Amino acid sequence: MDIFSALMQGFATAITFNNLLWCLVGCVLGTAVGVLPGIGPAVAVAMLLPITAKVDITASMIFFAGIYYGAMYGGSTTSILLNTPGETASMVTAMEGNRMAKSGRAGAALATSAIGSFVAGSIGTAIVTLFAPAVADFAVKLGPPEYFLLMVLAFTTVSAVLGKSTLRGMAALFAGLALGLIGLDQISGQARYTFGIPELLDGIEIVLVAVGLFAVAEVLYFALYEGRVVETRNRMSKVYMTARDWRRSAPAWLRATAIGAPFGCVPAGGTEIPTFLSYAVEKKLAKGDDLAEFGAAGAIEGVAGPEAANNATVTTAMIPLLTLGIPISSTTAILLGAFQNYGIQPGPQLFTSSAALVWALIASLYIGNVMLLVLNLPMVGLWVKLLKIPKPQLYAGILIFATVGAYGMRQSAFDLVLLWGIGVVGVLMRRFDFPTAPVVVGMILGPLAEAQLRNAVSIGEGSAMVFLDRPMSAALVALILAVLLLPRLYKFMQGRKQPPAPA
Repeated sequence: MDIFSALMQGFATAITFNNLLWCLVGCVLGTAVGVLPGIGPAVAVAMLLPITAKVDITASMIFFAGIYYGAMYGGSTTSILLNTPGETASMVTAMEGNRMAKSGRAGAALATSAIGSFVAGSIGTAIVTLFAPAVADFAVKLGPPEYFLLMVLAFTTVSAVLGKSTLRGMAALFAGLALGLIGLDQISGQARYTFGIPELLDGIEIVLVAVGLFAVAEVLYFALYEGRVVETRNRMSKVYMTARDWRRSAPAWLRATAIGAPFGCVPAGGTEIPTFLSYAVEKKLAKGDDLAEFGAAGAIEGVAGPEAANNATVTTAMIPLLTLGIPISSTTAILLGAFQNYGIQPGPQLFTSSAALVWALIASLYIGNVMLLVLNLPMVGLWVKLLKIPKPQLYAGILIFATVGAYGMRQSAFDLVLLWGIGVVGVLMRRFDFPTAPVVVGMILGPLAEAQLRNAVSIGEGSAMVFLDRPMSAALVALILAVLLLPRLYKFMQGRKQPPAPA
């Protein structure tokens, strides 16, 4: 079946009333989650993971995908009006967007953000459509050594990118790997690290870890450390772009999409680097009065570029998730957990074993982008009203919903104790700047990596040379070493170049 025919069949599934409704609900909820400061898509998806036990898998994945990319649209609203980025991806948008809002141009900033998100999201979805099947066909040819090293690459890059300290990222990763080992051994059937507790024989549910680390920890952290913060909001202006705004924004959207898309396609991504790169490129290319607006009244390119780069990266991140089963962010890691809750493991076989699901999901990305453009341009005033919801009541509702959802999976009091224990650990991790995403990545990919390592060692008859004998695996070893060593070598060289401090 060619790509076009498969996509048309995906549209036929996605436009059924039930799936369209779930897509709309996901987009609305995602936008609301993006608008409300402090609540990212990872929290929302983690909190709603328990519904996977009751909802059809296609509808469920379309729903979660709607939340995922809807939050990217809504996140700019908080950054521009409150100077409060809900996620690291929106930090750069806040730099120029908030200055534009203070200058009375909040409407233009919100408009270029929404349209740029639509342009980048549409181009990114087209890239997923065209290249994901090819990546899947290539990935089928990979063996256990290559898969194990791909997962090691995901471990190292996610731990290094998602946090201020590589050491803390690695510590969080190893905590996740340790959690993944709890339960019965896949091959021998031996109980590991269960401490005689029967509930741990099946391992710890990824849903509990995700909800505890993201939703419960977010609420507890707010109550302990952020409850008295008073936010000031800039005045809304008409959502309108002048002809000059269009001339400045359109090239920035396309340049940023070209920058962001490759970062999503490789399992070494994250939205921070492409958004900062896009901002730097736009500032470098600006001249005259346009350049003078950067850091002063607010330059529209400084909003258009980072927002487009952000959405291009987020959309193309579906390629490594679907074809290799490797997440590049906390939200895609939780989406991977949602697939596994249905007994489906994303990877190269997914495009053959669950083709209808995959193509319906890809088709829903096109539909969701159109829905989000309609939701975000004419209705931005409605979303701004969400900022009036008192945070204590909002977070109390999240905590109740997360607790009831986690208990509803197995009706187990032990699960609730575990959920709240993980939530307290999540608060401590946030307090001491330990990233939580590597914990989820390690817990999900750890058992898979262990199985691939055992298979690879069996193929090599106990010899570690199996990872160097094959060209692809040797290239991956070199790439992993480069990820680990090059940043340190660069810092060392920069330190050597700096002149000694005067005595």
